[in-house]
Amino acid sequence: MTSRKKQIKLQPHSISSWRGRLYEIIFEADTFEGRVSDTLLILFISLSVLNSMVESVDAYSREYHYLFRGLEWFFTILFTVEYILRIAVVKRPASYIFSFFGIMDFLAIVPTYLGLIIAGVPSLIFFRILRVLRIFRILKIWKYS
Repeated sequence: MTSRKKQIKLQPHSISSWRGRLYEIIFEADTFEGRVSDTLLILFISLSVLNSMVESVDAYSREYHYLFRGLEWFFTILFTVEYILRIAVVKRPASYIFSFFGIMDFLAIVPTYLGLIIAGVPSLIFFRILRVLRIFRILKIWKYS
């Protein structure tokens, strides 16, 4: 077991199961699929943060509001699916949910959903920027591969 797995105590299901295979893709960076997954994740996180930054410029926000909103929902849904898959593939989901990165992942997606319920929540852009922390996790994993 790598030190990363020990740190948040995540264990895969049987490697022969679909959950075990998906675990390898999501949590392991030493497979081709894992590297592709991490690379795509870094790309989407970077684009999401860029979207949030450009949206904060008033001139662009007024002119391209619907584009920014659409992109934000695309990224939020994508990261939500990834978050759910991460929970689904570990034997003890609470280990991931209450880990540092599990909490950061949750805080990165929740503002968009709260915006549907509570007016004025887009001011929680700080939490969307927390997605950058996910890049550091992936880079840390690459160090071990």
